[in-house]
Amino acid sequence: MVASAQPTEQSGIDLPQSLQTVDEFEAWQRLFVKEGSYEFVRGRVIPKPAMKQDEVFITDFLLRLFTKTNAYAQGDSLLPETDSYVDGVRKRIPDITYLTAEQKQAIRRGERVSTLFAIELLSESESFEDVTDKIQDYFDAGAQLVWYIAPRQKRVYAYTSATESVVYKADATLSAAPLLPDFQFTLTNLFA
Repeated sequence: MVASAQPTEQSGIDLPQSLQTVDEFEAWQRLFVKEGSYEFVRGRVIPKPAMKQDEVFITDFLLRLFTKTNAYAQGDSLLPETDSYVDGVRKRIPDITYLTAEQKQAIRRGERVSTLFAIELLSESESFEDVTDKIQDYFDAGAQLVWYIAPRQKRVYAYTSATESVVYKADATLSAAPLLPDFQFTLTNLFA
């Protein structure tokens, strides 16, 4: 299939407009994309900007803290910008993805997996619709928890379903329980 393309300033390459499935998207990506990340949602190729330097501190804090959990000791991982498959027409790339040891073995066998726990850092360019679409996609794929971190507001929106969330701010303690009960911290430390 020859895909029609439309240039985009953000990515600097022509993005196809006629892809229908994740398989077609990944075939295009293998042939034409040498750098950069892209999500694919129902025919749309969405550039995924690289992590900004001011996001490094939050990501580093979370990844280091995770190494102290029982899940980490059992081989699970918290990884930045890793593919998470929703279905045959949607693939997302959370800013931080939780993968179990079993899921990593499935990836090694060539299987597609979805995150059980996605962490996103709110970007200034994201619309409310972008955020709600991502949250819905993660839960459609089987996520049990999604955190949306808003660094400027120093808040974390913790979703336990696509429609249920709790807002954490100030010196509140945030926990990934029951999925990861020993992965917890105060927001004061996260935004230090």
